[in-house]
Amino acid sequence: MLTSQAYLFLIFTVNGIIIGLLFDFFRILRKTIKTKDIVTYIEDFIFWFLTGAIILYSIFTFNNGEVRFYMFLAILMGVITYLLFVSKYVIEINVTIITFLKKAIKKIFYIVSIPFVFIFKMIKKVLMKPVLFCIINIRNNFTKLGKKVFHFFKKDKNYVKN
Repeated sequence: MLTSQAYLFLIFTVNGIIIGLLFDFFRILRKTIKTKDIVTYIEDFIFWFLTGAIILYSIFTFNNGEVRFYMFLAILMGVITYLLFVSKYVIEINVTIITFLKKAIKKIFYIVSIPFVFIFKMIKKVLMKPVLFCIINIRNNFTKLGKKVFHFFKKDKNYVKN
């Protein structure tokens, strides 16, 4: 009897450690990826849903659905132990890895995009020169036409007064 309770205490302590890891997973996400408030609320909901699922699964699997006070004490002890002794290192390592990966992906994307940017600039030069030429000529012709019309009405004041 005492052995099975010690076994259950150990299982729920491990559950506490798993919950601490899950908590750190969401903390790492928040430190590395800036999100809006609604996303944070959704992440919190997912965290609490997963935490509840883990605890309920463990209660039904290992203790036939019987709830004991020492189970919650063991979970609390596991979470506190994890947060005090391991959490800092897990967060530092994962934030470093994710930051490095983000920088590496940005550099890879930059390197891969260089030929596309070059091709885009060449196409832009080839296609935009005639278009710009047409636009500039149309604008100049309308400007000249506007000046001629203005001068025509300015010279013929009788036409303007009537």
